[in-house]
Amino acid sequence: MSIELWAVRLERPLTAEETEAMMSLLPPERRERLLRVRQEERRREPLCAYFILRQALEEQYGWRQLPEIALTNRGKPYFPQHPEVQFNLSHTAGAVLVGLADEPLGVDIEHIRPVSQRAMRRLADVDTREDFFRSWVRREARAKRSGDGVGTMMRDETPLRYGEVYYEIETFPGYAAGVASGSAERSGTVRRLVLSETAEDIL
Repeated sequence: MSIELWAVRLERPLTAEETEAMMSLLPPERRERLLRVRQEERRREPLCAYFILRQALEEQYGWRQLPEIALTNRGKPYFPQHPEVQFNLSHTAGAVLVGLADEPLGVDIEHIRPVSQRAMRRLADVDTREDFFRSWVRREARAKRSGDGVGTMMRDETPLRYGEVYYEIETFPGYAAGVASGSAERSGTVRRLVLSETAEDIL
């Protein structure tokens, strides 16, 4: 199976009806986790990420609901009952990225936003926001694939290991995104969806 990707741009808040509908489709533990986020507006991106994961699994495997999701001791999510199906999620202000594969992968998407020159120099030794977030996305995607934790690469990024592949993908203007995997085969399709005036595109 090639890596399959879904990118969603969120251009407006979710309505109460949309939020309720999406919440009802989540496993209880995911729902409880999101409900612990006190600010409702901060639930939009993670809620949509899990919703898109569910839609992707139905499209690829015919699954009508999300299976149980567990975490490794380092916090990497996985399906304990379906180890043959690997997934990864990322969300940032206004956008979501979901990846499916049959081997470990890491995906990341970041909204390109203001960063101090000092931080860009100290963390990535670059001069522009675009280069900074390209570096950030690469580090985070690689760390999420390995399960080692993002902190391991935030200061000193290691070279790509043998068999490790990283590539950037185009999603939406003003965002940086990328995929880390162990296969030279790149994503088959990047599905780009937009939640604008209506939710018909993703619901």
